[in-house]
Amino acid sequence: MTAKPGVRDWREILFSRRMLICVFLGFSSGMPLYVLISLVPAWLRSSGIELAAIGALSLMTLPYSLKFLWSPLMDRFSLPFLGRRRGWALITQLGLFASISALGQFDPTSSMQAIVALVFCVSLFSASQDIVLDAYRRELLADDEMGTGTSIWVNAFRLSGLVPGSLALILSDFLPWSVVYWVTGSFMLLGILTILLVREVADDSLAPHSMREAVINPFVEFFSRDGVRGGLAILAFLFLYKLGDNMATALATPFYIDMGYSRTEIGSVAKVAGLWASIAGGILGGIVMLKVSINRALWLFGFVQIGTILPYIWLSQAGHTLAGLFVVVSGEYLGVGLGAIALTAYMARETNKAFTATQFALFTSFMLIPRSVANATTGFIVEAVGWTAFYLICTVIAIPGMLMLFKVAPWKEK
Repeated sequence: MTAKPGVRDWREILFSRRMLICVFLGFSSGMPLYVLISLVPAWLRSSGIELAAIGALSLMTLPYSLKFLWSPLMDRFSLPFLGRRRGWALITQLGLFASISALGQFDPTSSMQAIVALVFCVSLFSASQDIVLDAYRRELLADDEMGTGTSIWVNAFRLSGLVPGSLALILSDFLPWSVVYWVTGSFMLLGILTILLVREVADDSLAPHSMREAVINPFVEFFSRDGVRGGLAILAFLFLYKLGDNMATALATPFYIDMGYSRTEIGSVAKVAGLWASIAGGILGGIVMLKVSINRALWLFGFVQIGTILPYIWLSQAGHTLAGLFVVVSGEYLGVGLGAIALTAYMARETNKAFTATQFALFTSFMLIPRSVANATTGFIVEAVGWTAFYLICTVIAIPGMLMLFKVAPWKEK
């Protein structure tokens, strides 16, 4: 059966050079984040650092939540080499390679100030890399490639979590942390080589001609659609929808350690279970959303998110059980994957194509605020009430985001 005129065969889209670029750049985009949320907490907890201090370190990831503040600068100005997208990408990737590799040179018990500064550098370079690579992806892919390319990008993003969340933890049982961080940082070379080999795709004629165009117009357009109250409701929803499961996973690695699991068990069981379950959730979510609307997917997947937090209450009482660990983590990250695919589709729908870069940076920033600010309180909560009550609190905190759906994404949409 031949394809319709003007419609490309799916194999032509899937097995293209653009999809291969999405694999390597998606990997480069994800790896630094997993260093911050998986490897650094495990390293600090294994070195005897208190949970409250580890949780408070989440504040150093604020650049992910504030990246919309400088995204217009990276859209407006070009560096004098490699082009508007590739130049910025190379600078951020070199910064990530250096800052990640340097982390292991310090002892957490005596050099926390230096570690905090480096964690902030990793966060800043990583958030900046996300801005430019998101823009590069949108300019690289044709309209009929966007869905496939984004799916491949997201799955490569998640696969990158195997490096700091699994490989590095296993290596840490046999090698000094200085070597572990050098090995981890070297994986940024994949992104660096990719940027050096690909072509520039940005059309400078479409770049903002002034800082007003780059900064003011996207926000004016967003808040003029349904008024200020409508815009604030959307931003509040983006903050609240994944707040509960973000908090539940914020101290996942220290929780596993406190439950008596070795770093090898965490790397080979918990992290692998979380990775594949989140990927499965993303694929399943895409299939379900072929049949249901974005609004209804947000409702359905939101209930799954809440339901998959509850088994952690049982796990906190069950003690050391590898089978239980695998099942509970798989369920939680299946919900994470489902919720992420629906929320990403919602953000895309609410973005005006004339201001995609800055508005998408704004939306993702608000979505990530809980991971930086609210998560900073998780260590204090756990030390005050214990792990069991903490996961019950996370379940309750997930409810307001569901209530916001009545306003921003009603089941019976217009």
